[in-house]
Amino acid sequence: MDPYIVVLAGFGALVLLTAWLPMVLREAPLSLPIVCVGIGAALFAIPGLPGVTPHPQDHLPVVERLTELAVIIALMGAGLKIDRVLGWRSWIITWRLLGLSMPLTILCLALLAHPLLGLGAATALLLAAALAPTDPVLASDIQVGPPGSGEEDETRFALTSEAGLNDGLAFPFVHAAIALVAVTQTGEPWVWQWFSVSVIWKLGSGVVVGYVVGRVLGWLLFHVPNRAKLSRTGDGFVALGITCLAYGLTEMAQGYGFLAVFVAALALRSAERDHAYHEKLHDFAEQLERQLMMALLVTFGGALSDGGLLQALTWQGVVFGLLALFVVRPLSGWVGLAGTRCSYTERAVISFYGIRGLGSVYYLSYALQKGAFEAPDLLWSTLAFIVLISILLHGATVTPVMRYLDWRQTRGHSRREREALGRAG
Repeated sequence: MDPYIVVLAGFGALVLLTAWLPMVLREAPLSLPIVCVGIGAALFAIPGLPGVTPHPQDHLPVVERLTELAVIIALMGAGLKIDRVLGWRSWIITWRLLGLSMPLTILCLALLAHPLLGLGAATALLLAAALAPTDPVLASDIQVGPPGSGEEDETRFALTSEAGLNDGLAFPFVHAAIALVAVTQTGEPWVWQWFSVSVIWKLGSGVVVGYVVGRVLGWLLFHVPNRAKLSRTGDGFVALGITCLAYGLTEMAQGYGFLAVFVAALALRSAERDHAYHEKLHDFAEQLERQLMMALLVTFGGALSDGGLLQALTWQGVVFGLLALFVVRPLSGWVGLAGTRCSYTERAVISFYGIRGLGSVYYLSYALQKGAFEAPDLLWSTLAFIVLISILLHGATVTPVMRYLDWRQTRGHSRREREALGRAG
């Protein structure tokens, strides 16, 4: 059988599933990523199936680029759907998750990876940094609704904004791990070079370029004084052009493209916040993101069942993964949100749903091409185990948990309204 024909038929089935599965699974305690991984594992376990499911270590550049594309599309969609105006007080939960919870997560994971997995400082830091960001691709079920939908409570906003920004903010830690590997060979000082370039310049240029791109394109779309405003075209694929332009220009400027894409989306919203065209742009980005996610997760499932992705997993790796998901992220999130206005229930949900996914795969594939890190097979197996458990655990619980949270909030609003009427009477 011609492998091309098999791939073509599989692609057609994937497109149909992309359109239909979200509706089927809407009320079920089962997420789209779980189904995708299961389909991939089942398909590639069939003996004699044409095609291969290689270990990601054998094709690092391909894995890097595919996951990179999925992440930047997801970041554009996440930025477009946020209705809240950017500000220090209104985004205080986000700043706490980024400034406190994320560094604390990286520190704890690195300290655990050294004794449990026997990794050196550089490799332990790499694994911790790769696992720190909340994944924007797999977190769509716990994010805010489409632009202007009003589905933006504190929990959904916190998880959406965190996922949008911490993918870019994990990069300095990844570069620190790469620098640590290099210094073992050269012995040259690295701290100032890392801080000035990987922290100051790359973060700064990511924010600046992303903001400029978003504002300029926002002006062209909504404020150009002509009869046929560009926003009237109604073409949702403009979102793809904005994404690639913001990412490409920032990478040319040696900045963090992930950060720039999310900032560009926020700047685009601010140009004309309530325009209906934002919903069309968001819908296209979401559809493309879902298609890429399904293709990558089907491949991930195949690599689990037929590619030996978990072959190097040890019991120490299992313990490390469980600690990362059930202890480190929840406690770091809880500490970061201490003193905020979030209720205990909201703090618990935000802290628990630190989903790990394709962003972590991207960072590991990126860094393994830049430095000679030890035990790459162990890193892949441990990371794959954590991503798999995160997909299963968070995917199976997110629907009932978010439904319960919505019910609590609705009940709280109703009680406050009754109390207000009672006082008025």
